[in-house]
Amino acid sequence: MREGSLDAPVRHPIAWRDDEFYDEQKLDEELRRVFDICHGCRRCFNLCDSFPRLFDLIDESETGELDSVDSKDFGPVIDACTLCDLCFMTKCPYVPPHEFNLDFPHLMLRARAVELKNGKVGFVDKQLTETDRNGRLAGRVSGLANWATDTKNGMTRGVMQAVAGVDRHAALPKFTGKSFTARAKANPPKLNADAPAHGRKAVIYATCYGNYNNPEIGEATQAVLAHNGVETEVVYPECCGMPQLEHGDLDRVSSKAANIAATLRPWIDKGYDVIALVPSCALMLKFEWPLIAPDDENVKALSQATFDVSEYVVSIAAKEGLAPGLKPLDGGVAIHLACHARAQNMGAKAAEMMRLLPENDVAVIERCSGHGGSWGIMKGNFEVALKVGKPTARQASKSGKKYVSSECPLAGTHIMQGVEALGGETPEIELAPHPIVLFARAYGLAD
Repeated sequence: MREGSLDAPVRHPIAWRDDEFYDEQKLDEELRRVFDICHGCRRCFNLCDSFPRLFDLIDESETGELDSVDSKDFGPVIDACTLCDLCFMTKCPYVPPHEFNLDFPHLMLRARAVELKNGKVGFVDKQLTETDRNGRLAGRVSGLANWATDTKNGMTRGVMQAVAGVDRHAALPKFTGKSFTARAKANPPKLNADAPAHGRKAVIYATCYGNYNNPEIGEATQAVLAHNGVETEVVYPECCGMPQLEHGDLDRVSSKAANIAATLRPWIDKGYDVIALVPSCALMLKFEWPLIAPDDENVKALSQATFDVSEYVVSIAAKEGLAPGLKPLDGGVAIHLACHARAQNMGAKAAEMMRLLPENDVAVIERCSGHGGSWGIMKGNFEVALKVGKPTARQASKSGKKYVSSECPLAGTHIMQGVEALGGETPEIELAPHPIVLFARAYGLAD
């Protein structure tokens, strides 16, 4: 037996269709096996709040070992996992192919799937995950929706906290009155046929956030790619299912994967690459879906054809060269590498992309923001999310850069809330919703 694995991490398909997956006794046995290994190692103590909760639970028990911890007390440990995958990708020495076969995030996912099957996920919690429906409805009254969800609106945010459990202090995404798909159709960018990368073709998977909340990310992506000669089509069948994954609703995720992959397959067969605007969605298409639907050939093809947007721009720069016209950005950039970008195992592509800008001063922040998707906005979680993200906020505050940008737009907003929470003099920092927006500005393609 080796102390730790020196081999690349390997993930196994999720056996969510098997009855044994939902067997509560077998789940408890596996939780105890894994928790005991984590207790003896503790390399992951400074990641999400799951591990401090677990270690405190054990340390404060009668024997100081897992044997005196009641299984009913595991709930807070399971709830605190944000499925960021960093423990699996960067910390744990016992992931497959090590014989301990430890995959903490997917074990937490299994526990949530059991909770969902047992009816322990509330109605309101499920409704918050319906991002397509919520985005369409809110987009029709975007001014009213944005007024109601603003943290300065104490009346409506108080009601939201009481009814939906959303912390009144957590910043929420704004909604747009015109979706990215509609904007792309109405105003397609002019293709630069003289660019070195002319001949490339790509489908932009809009994502629910890019479509309903911040179309600026999609517009910047399309403008940068068109300037570099890349023919693009914007396609958005539906949300990738990451919100449902957080609740363990693997059946819904599988259904979404099948639909989206089948919709995008004809484009792939015609030679188009697929670009996802948000790293969480890219992670789903590349890695999570093939583990949930391993026998779906469309899912396999999509997984191999998908790029994160920063990854794609860096690929153009390396293989064909970028189109001229980039100008320096004044003030430098502090770039936050999102957890779900790091989990794609592609390298620090957002930082590489920012370094392609002339005379650009780049500071890299390689820590979790603490946001964790919808987890970080909930009452009881928001303060913990700020605590987890405090080192990241401090790095952003002390970076001395004009811009703070994250590959995950939600993480970027949360980091800025963390900067404000540090107190004292707040630096003059501008939040960029995604590094591709800054790249478009450097080309003179965005405001």
